[in-house]
Amino acid sequence: MDPQSVFCPNLACPARGQIGQGNITIHSQRETRYRCTVCRTTFSARRGTPFYRKYYNEELITLVVTLIAHGCPEAAAAVAFGWHRRTIAAWVTAAGEHAAQVQQQLVEQPRDLGQVQADEIRGKAQGGVWWMALAIQGPTRLWLGGVIGA
Repeated sequence: MDPQSVFCPNLACPARGQIGQGNITIHSQRETRYRCTVCRTTFSARRGTPFYRKYYNEELITLVVTLIAHGCPEAAAAVAFGWHRRTIAAWVTAAGEHAAQVQQQLVEQPRDLGQVQADEIRGKAQGGVWWMALAIQGPTRLWLGGVIGA
């Protein structure tokens, strides 16, 4: 547990979002809980992650969610690990909701695009010729969009 790498999740705390300021201390190592010295709020180390309020090992949950993401059916994972299918479905749902939040906060935010590369591809088929235009942000390789035309 490293209190210098976390911040207070309390929305009303004046020190919210500040990492490495010395305002976070370890409240309980056994329960992996931190405490903010500014607002005196205690919070779990798993707060804000898909593992929050889950009683299984993080590596195990990650393994099962990775198997599901690669096409393993939930029913097969339930039989292989001996858990109920609803438990695995809850893990997958929590991971999906967390991924959506990360996508929204890191990718979908308005930003200066800087260098954008546009290109087109000409394809020939039996029925004729088609064109595909696409745009990519240069430094990050973020695909911005594409259009297929006749």
